[in-house]
Amino acid sequence: MSERIWMAAGVLVITLGGAATLLSLGALPAIVVIGAASFGVVAIVVLELVLRPPPADPEPRDRARPAGGVGFGRALLGRMPVPFLVIDDRRVISYANPAAQTLLPRLQVGQHISTQLRAPQVLEMVSEVSRDGKERSTTFAMISGPEQRFVARIAALPPGGDFGPLARVMIQLEDHTDQHRAMSMRSDFIANASHELRTPLASIIGYIETLQGHAKDDPEAQTHFLGIMGRQAHRMQRLIEDLMWLSRIELSEHLRPEDTCDLTEIAREACATVEPLAKQYGATLTSTLGDVPQRVIGDRDQLTQVLVNLLDNAMKYGGGGVEVTLSMRTQDLRFPGQVGVCVEDNGPGISRSEIPRLTERFYRIAPQSGPQKDGTGLGLAIAKHILNRHAGELEIWSEPGQGSRFTIWLPSVPETDDESDKVVKLFENQ
Repeated sequence: MSERIWMAAGVLVITLGGAATLLSLGALPAIVVIGAASFGVVAIVVLELVLRPPPADPEPRDRARPAGGVGFGRALLGRMPVPFLVIDDRRVISYANPAAQTLLPRLQVGQHISTQLRAPQVLEMVSEVSRDGKERSTTFAMISGPEQRFVARIAALPPGGDFGPLARVMIQLEDHTDQHRAMSMRSDFIANASHELRTPLASIIGYIETLQGHAKDDPEAQTHFLGIMGRQAHRMQRLIEDLMWLSRIELSEHLRPEDTCDLTEIAREACATVEPLAKQYGATLTSTLGDVPQRVIGDRDQLTQVLVNLLDNAMKYGGGGVEVTLSMRTQDLRFPGQVGVCVEDNGPGISRSEIPRLTERFYRIAPQSGPQKDGTGLGLAIAKHILNRHAGELEIWSEPGQGSRFTIWLPSVPETDDESDKVVKLFENQ
């Protein structure tokens, strides 16, 4: 009881003692003594249960914080820009800070680590750290979608504190995707460029030596050789430009675009871009796009590049007199929730055995007749990487003698969707 209750009880005892003395002397009736006692008891109960003030809040250092509460440790990890996971003794994720949730959108607290992070070496090291408490680190890749590279640093978390009385394991994740891509791109660029540039460069050097030798006084030979050298130089220029395009796309392939654009308008713009080439190739270009906007989340320049490559290939490889049609696709059970743009031609077609290799770098189909077409073999490889970044797909159909059809499919954005939720709704399950 509080101090004032003890004082009230003391006064009551003294009062009752005096009343009892007066009662024994016959100075007070018994009913008065009983009433005073009852009133005192009621007063004590009221003072104790009704008027009692709330207990004083103890000092923060003495407060017992329940496990799982938002203490200093959780608050600190929550503000850290580095992704952190906390794993309990059952290998269940008991905590993931906001940075981890952003890095791994599919991550769910309360699930077993093996279902959320498919990296056997990380799981093995979690067990080893739990057993001996020694810190470890490893590098692993996640290949669901565009490949991502991470470094995981795993350490024991002492018992107590914000995460409960049991010992746990903490995982710090570092995204090294950009560094890995930069190193890979550097080596790939050197290998590809040296291989593909060797032939035109050797040709130019050979013709220069010829012009410096027996053809130095032959104007007709000079005109002929200079024309060949010019074509080879232009081929080298296109090759370098395509390699640079491919390198830039691969570097940002794991970063989803955020802008909203109209796919119908992009297709119309690509058609207008290649229209002057139709006369050069002897092709007929027809557009049946319509006027209905088809909204997608995407990089306008990159999507335009994809369609320009597809249209250029259709006219270039379709042969003289080829008819190329550009149209929209809005419904297909194989691609739910997606909108497509189709480039179709009535050219010679492609054999089924070659279709899987069309998006390989530098792969070019051998012509059925005539010389090899002047191309770098990188157009469809660029298209594939751009569509990977957009969570889209490239559908290819072709039959020899029946033409070809290339369709790009992209997640569509319904008109009723809120702008702030578009990216999450489109890409969280990709």
